Amino acid sequence: MGHEKSRLRCSVGVTAYNEEANIGPLLDALLDQHLREVEITEIIVVASGCTDNTVPIVQSYLEKDPRIKLLVQPRREGKTAAINLFLAHAREDICVLESGDTLPHEDAVEHLVRMFADPTVGMTGAHKVPVNTPDHLVGLFTHIRLRLEHQLCLEIPRLGEMIAFRKVFDRLPPDVAMDEAFVEALVIKRGMQVRYAPDAVVYNTGPTTVRDFIRQRRRNHAG
Repeated sequence: MGHEKSRLRCSVGVTAYNEEANIGPLLDALLDQHLREVEITEIIVVASGCTDNTVPIVQSYLEKDPRIKLLVQPRREGKTAAINLFLAHAREDICVLESGDTLPHEDAVEHLVRMFADPTVGMTGAHKVPVNTPDHLVGLFTHIRLRLEHQLCLEIPRLGEMIAFRKVFDRLPPDVAMDEAFVEALVIKRGMQVRYAPDAVVYNTGPTTVRDFIRQRRRNHAG
């Protein structure tokens, strides 16, 4: 055991605007991540201009786990401002950024962050799957994605819902519309690689499907 290599530490940031239906399940999913080579040292929720119960729900989680932190923006100032607030508070060199309307698979963070063991990797992006996709199709999509990965990566990979990156910058310019493409450009400019992580699955939960998904998860837990 003396030769066990140190784990890759990461800060997770969640940007949320009126996500009362999803934020609890999302935090549960982050706290329940199956981690081997990776360690989540903090989970920072940036709640922007929320008018629903998002903030009280996150506050109820602050007592459950000391890694959870809450940053509240009184006004909604856009995703870039929320990301910059997260970056200003994130302790680790590797940052994971996730949208508040998604749910990560139980080993999504492991698969996203373990790639940073390679020092040339500067950014990774998850495999986005709609919630209402049957499991057998998820396997098929993964297979197809792997085959398409080379072509995809020759173009700009769409790495929006859940990404991980090295903190090679302090903030994004306020007028950036496509934040993930900008992060990608900064990483490439530093001579590092952008990698797609097909095994890092993140479920994209629309407001219509999130309740069904939670219901299904509850049934699974009850079973």
